[in-house]
Amino acid sequence: MNIIELLLKELESEAQTTRKFLALVPFDKPEWAPHEKSMKMMPLSTHIAELPSWISLGLTTDELDFATAPYEPIVVNNNEELLALFEKSYEGAKEELAKAKEEELTKRWVLRNGEQILSDMDKYGIIRIAFSQTTHHRAQLGVYFRLLNIPVPSSYGPTADDQSF
Repeated sequence: MNIIELLLKELESEAQTTRKFLALVPFDKPEWAPHEKSMKMMPLSTHIAELPSWISLGLTTDELDFATAPYEPIVVNNNEELLALFEKSYEGAKEELAKAKEEELTKRWVLRNGEQILSDMDKYGIIRIAFSQTTHHRAQLGVYFRLLNIPVPSSYGPTADDQSF
């Protein structure tokens, strides 16, 4: 099995888990956060939904410059719209990965803010960051759920609320 096939398999597995979490986001608490330094519920949730698009971005560009392409948050009004945003990001990532050639993964990719280099890596690196950020932020969302008494779905194993794997 080659790296592209492995990444596609991982993308599908992560998508299944992510859908379970996004389906439970409470839209009556968009500004809720457990701490003043924490992301608010809605920006966290939409960020999770958009993260697969970083795979497409990494494969179709050589850099992202926040100075010339500032982030514009997407507004969603319910779980259906949130899941639709995720599906669009996921399908784009899956499509670009399926077209990718393994040798492209070693090409340089840079995250910058004007002249300031935030990260300098290869295209495989930005794909790994998209996966890692998804896991990281989904875990944050799980903490939010626990604090709001929303049952936490299983991810890599059972939770107190969901005994499935």
